[in-house]
Amino acid sequence: MADHAEDRCSIDELRGLFIFDGLTDEQLNRLCSAGQVLSLPAGPLCREGEPAAHFYVLLDGEIALSKRSGTRDIDIWRASAPGSYCGAWSAFLLDQDLTYENSASLTRPSRVFALDATSLGTFLHSDFPMATHLLIGHSHGRSHAHRILDPHDRMVQLGQLTAGLTHELNNPAAAAVRAAAELRDRIAGMRQRVADLTDGSPAPGAVRSMVELQNRVAEQASKPSAMSAMQKSDLEAALGEWFDDHGVSDGWDLAGTFAEAGLDVDWMERVSASIEEVGHAQVSLGRTMRWLSCTVETELLVTEIADATKRISALVDQAKQYSQLDRAPFRVADVHELIESTLTMLSHRLGPGVTVVRDFDLSLPDVPCYPGDLNQVWTNLLHNALDALGADGGVVTVRTYRIVDKVRVEIGDTGPGIPDELLPRIFDPFFTTKPFGEGTGLGLDIAVRIIDRHGGSLWAESIPGDTRFITSLPLTVAVPEPADTGS
Repeated sequence: MADHAEDRCSIDELRGLFIFDGLTDEQLNRLCSAGQVLSLPAGPLCREGEPAAHFYVLLDGEIALSKRSGTRDIDIWRASAPGSYCGAWSAFLLDQDLTYENSASLTRPSRVFALDATSLGTFLHSDFPMATHLLIGHSHGRSHAHRILDPHDRMVQLGQLTAGLTHELNNPAAAAVRAAAELRDRIAGMRQRVADLTDGSPAPGAVRSMVELQNRVAEQASKPSAMSAMQKSDLEAALGEWFDDHGVSDGWDLAGTFAEAGLDVDWMERVSASIEEVGHAQVSLGRTMRWLSCTVETELLVTEIADATKRISALVDQAKQYSQLDRAPFRVADVHELIESTLTMLSHRLGPGVTVVRDFDLSLPDVPCYPGDLNQVWTNLLHNALDALGADGGVVTVRTYRIVDKVRVEIGDTGPGIPDELLPRIFDPFFTTKPFGEGTGLGLDIAVRIIDRHGGSLWAESIPGDTRFITSLPLTVAVPEPADTGS
């Protein structure tokens, strides 16, 4: 709490507040004795996530509540009516581990009645036992419902967002792919209309030979290159030396472009031989190489545009697959497609220090399942694996195989492992080994419930350097028939 001045608590003042309506003088006196009236300056009153130590009732002034969302505090409520309250909402649970659910601030100098959470919880249990039982039941029920429904709701929201993105991105991406292909055709058509390569006027046969040469170079440049960065660097050096040997003054500038397209020294020799066959004085090697370099650059740019737009379409399709919005809720699905779509959604976490090993049994049959729910399982397990690797990185292995009538999916990591004494507790609700505020302890509990819904099982095996979460899914579950809604 901020610096404050303490005033005398008056039951007459408390009696006039709606929150204490109906309490007897004896009850009000007990509250006054347990609490204190504080005069506080404008500023923070309590912070979300910190231990819920006090329950605050506004006597005069104004309270503003906010809720954390990502990296921002979002204002959700503001009140100046006497009797407005905040702080230890769930004191009736008498749980020492309760934390503030919201952050509260005073927007101007205010007076509040502050009651410690234990005193409030004890008062509620002793004076309103039935109401307290109802509140506890409601609180546990709400927590249970949120634990089960929140991940599903997030998937529905993601699906709705994906539906819009699919429509908005797929159309322009497809148009860009078509435009890139048409641009390549138009450029090829322009080459056929070349009237003159040099300032002079070579013979028509010479022009046709040069255009044919240009077409062959363009065709090679449009093919994807399988060379590594080191191979391209070596090729660039070899081309630069070749240009030096043949008197091309700016050859080292041209070498990088030709190397990127996979045009090697043999290609340069063929170009040189073609120029000699043309035999025109103004068709020099240097000018021809610069001309062909422009052709190569154009082809590389068109390829880059086409590849980028195809990548956009592929990402949108993966997001659509991940959310499963357009699919039946229960169906048979390729478990590898689901895993790949989840890895795509988590690609922002797969930094240079993380290696993903896919050990897939591609002969596996499709699995009867709720695909969107399974994606939530893979998301939670992969998140945990990446968290275990930490900043140093490591290897995440995703393995699939079949045992009789069940499909197994193992997600492993090379992190430090789970201590033996903690391994039996990792699937307990709210249990987490992460620092305060970084984990809810619900991810594995949710995953277990989803797998159980599929008639399968989920367990963990761990030693330092080899932690594996193993999911077993039956292949014999029948796909539910659609409900008959009648006429």
